[in-house]
Amino acid sequence: MVSVSSVESLRNAVALAERKVQQDQTRVDQDARRLEDSKVQLNRDKEQLSGNQKAERQAESAATPTAAPVRLDRAFTTEVPPDALPRAPQLNAQGQTVGRVINIVA
Repeated sequence: MVSVSSVESLRNAVALAERKVQQDQTRVDQDARRLEDSKVQLNRDKEQLSGNQKAERQAESAATPTAAPVRLDRAFTTEVPPDALPRAPQLNAQGQTVGRVINIVA
């Protein structure tokens, strides 16, 4: 047989469970709103970052002068003096270079 106290305790348990479900549902709704706000903020930040990167690339390209191509045929305008060029080795009567004779004698 069902007693009045067992019915009351069941009602109390059901009421407590309903309150707990409502609290949890409120938390879920709050979390969903915060998640949606975070997604919106993330999209704004991505757009701002993209704009900043684009502006930075434009600033860099405007600040960097384009270098003229190097023309090697015009790189040397001054001729080398003939006395600065290496000379052919001088040979003595025996066909030895002067430097070799100095090394042998020394």
